[in-house]
Amino acid sequence: MAAVFIELLAIIVDDYDRAIEFFTESLGFDLVEDSPSLTNDGRPKRWVVVRPPGGGAGILLARADGERQVPAIGDQVAGRVGFFLRVDDFDAAYERMVAAGVEFVASPRAEPYGRVVVFLDIAGNRWDLLGPV
Repeated sequence: MAAVFIELLAIIVDDYDRAIEFFTESLGFDLVEDSPSLTNDGRPKRWVVVRPPGGGAGILLARADGERQVPAIGDQVAGRVGFFLRVDDFDAAYERMVAAGVEFVASPRAEPYGRVVVFLDIAGNRWDLLGPV
């Protein structure tokens, strides 16, 4: 069977540059592409991809386009945690993110699957920061 993997997931944002800054500066992701592109009807947009260091699925930062997409900014999974960032050194990642001004909605806690704390991305989506037990 041929290899199958998730290449990209899209997160709807209100501004490309603020989203790039958040993902690269606050979360430490790599900016792997920022190219001019066009919408299906020919209007200018950008193709912006960030990826955690070391690889894995990338995130397409997609600027909201139109009245249907704007309400989805920060609510892509109806208020649930919908994104999960696993790190090897939970304390270092947490401290770096706190120093960068990332908004956490609770204190870190231990669960059977590891240490976890919920944070908000630049759009307001909920993420779990996950580390080893």
